[in-house]
Amino acid sequence: MSLLAGSREMKKGSAELLILSAIEARARHGYEIAQVIERRSGGQVTFHAASLYPLLYKLERKGWIVGRWTERPGERRRRLYKMTSAGRKVLAEQRSLWRLFVKAMDRVVGTEPV
Repeated sequence: MSLLAGSREMKKGSAELLILSAIEARARHGYEIAQVIERRSGGQVTFHAASLYPLLYKLERKGWIVGRWTERPGERRRRLYKMTSAGRKVLAEQRSLWRLFVKAMDRVVGTEPV
């Protein structure tokens, strides 16, 4: 059982940060984005296609990522998602806010000295 099992709201609130972080270094297709998140979280955070793709489309509408279709011989078409400069700015802001949030939560729940 994952740490976030039954805690959909935690994942929902951090989904944009997770996705942007997964494509920061290079363009990736949806399935690969889900694999990166799962691997980096040690299997504790997972995304299914039914929840991931609507989020990718939402980030694309916001202008934070761009998607383009690619085809390779012998493979099916894939949509690769790449972060835009606006997405990089949002990622930096969200990381900063995340750090502040985690520190505050640590103080409140007693895992860090006040």
